[in-house]
Amino acid sequence: MLDNALIMVSIILIINIVYVSFSTIRMILTLKGRRYIAAVVSMFEITIYVLGLGLVLDNLDQIENIIAYALGFGIGVVVGSMIEEKLALGYITVNVISSDPNISFTKQLRDKGYGVTSWYAYGMDGDRLSMQILTPRKYELQLYETIRFIDPKAFIVAYEPKQIHGGFWVKQVRRGRIKSGKKEEQQEKEAIQSEQE
Repeated sequence: MLDNALIMVSIILIINIVYVSFSTIRMILTLKGRRYIAAVVSMFEITIYVLGLGLVLDNLDQIENIIAYALGFGIGVVVGSMIEEKLALGYITVNVISSDPNISFTKQLRDKGYGVTSWYAYGMDGDRLSMQILTPRKYELQLYETIRFIDPKAFIVAYEPKQIHGGFWVKQVRRGRIKSGKKEEQQEKEAIQSEQE
């Protein structure tokens, strides 16, 4: 009997982790405008949901099943968000304000393949270089690292754009023209250091 109870709890736990992971992915796909893929995911999601809920409702007198269902739900949220981070769907817009307008910031980022719009701004302590950069989310952390390397004092604000249209760099970004190789990064760091010296 104990074996059957353990198997039931394990099944409910696993089913709910999978269900909530699918639910999170479906929600993200819907928000990113990928409705047809989201619809396919939702079919699997609802099938798994009905199976898991049915197991719990058939055995409501056993508290361990309810606990397994709740625990699976919580773990599923974490797993779903981890999957979303790995998928890194969509784009991110990063606004950067450099503390030194004389750094060749814009050129260095453009050389890496990022689309950069820049302008001079005035802050509390004087002139600043302000930039707006669009990048696929899979390159987001790499972009932050590059920005911090060029100007450790740069002010960075990021958000997800709702819609993207036009601009010469949209084609470049979609074709994957952003340089991400370790060898290229090392060469670029050496070039930046020699510029700063």
